[in-house]
Amino acid sequence: MKIAISGLNATDNPAPGLGVAKSLKQEELIGFSYDVNEPANYLDVFSKKYLMPFPTLGIDELENRIKEIEKKEGKIDLIIPCLDAELPLYIKYQDRLEKMGIKTFLPSLESFELRNKNKLSKLSQDLGLSYPKTYEISSIKEMTDLLREEKLHFPFMVKGNYYKAYKAHTLEEGIEHFYTISNEWGFPILLQEVVSGEEINLVGLGDGEGNLAGAVSMKKLTTTSLGKIWSGITIDNPKLLQTAEKFVEATKWRGPFELECMSDGENVYMIEINPRFPAWVYFATGVGINLPKMLIDLANGQKVEKQIEFETGKMYVRFTDEVVVDFNDFTTLMSKKEL
Repeated sequence: MKIAISGLNATDNPAPGLGVAKSLKQEELIGFSYDVNEPANYLDVFSKKYLMPFPTLGIDELENRIKEIEKKEGKIDLIIPCLDAELPLYIKYQDRLEKMGIKTFLPSLESFELRNKNKLSKLSQDLGLSYPKTYEISSIKEMTDLLREEKLHFPFMVKGNYYKAYKAHTLEEGIEHFYTISNEWGFPILLQEVVSGEEINLVGLGDGEGNLAGAVSMKKLTTTSLGKIWSGITIDNPKLLQTAEKFVEATKWRGPFELECMSDGENVYMIEINPRFPAWVYFATGVGINLPKMLIDLANGQKVEKQIEFETGKMYVRFTDEVVVDFNDFTTLMSKKEL
């Protein structure tokens, strides 16, 4: 199969594309990139890399670009979008891509919106998990009012409804994060209490019929300054697995997802549900559960055997690496929008 994968960033804030590609080495892979500086543009995991129009330009621009690429590459069989910002476009128009003969394996728009951060409190309650106190605001005055009324205490999290989260230890930091997120992602802004404990995450795959096709759970050991995993360990957490089962059953989730939770030893708090593979998805492949390969099988209408058994105590370590390439690769990608 010829499979296109997006999310080629591989810095201290990595995107999932490289991990997905490493899990699918036996397939013919094409990279969909949004920036010439994304490191995976210059790695050998993709046979060809193409610059894509930003999702904000809409489906017509995306469709036209795909048609241009197919004239050179031949038929693209499947696209695995890996970035939050592009998912609403791909989800909304997945039927249109299907008419082009391109498969996806994505949730419905209704299911996608159920796990928006401003709706997560209700969903968490339905799943039997606690959820940190969260307030939806659209002005600095609302922030200061919450602090004055002692409904909110330092430190607290400042979050965008779709993307970005920062911890604020002072009012000045809170205001700075408010403007940083709102200028990039708009409103509402969410203010959330900080929950202490261990961060435990689960990567899973729903089959679209209410069943969990596969899942792996891990605990973060060390993180980058942005909170991204640097090392982690596989764990057996029945509560987390039960939550994943309930989530895909309640939403009929179709495709990959990640549960981000905090555990204080007694309670498990839902923090986020990401509607895509996480950047650490290759960890699951490494312990024997290749979720991207399962996604391909499901997208092709095949039945897959449920895989939730894996060895605990396996460690994941991310590291930096260097590659030396010809500068012509950079200029070619910049000018021709392909490499």
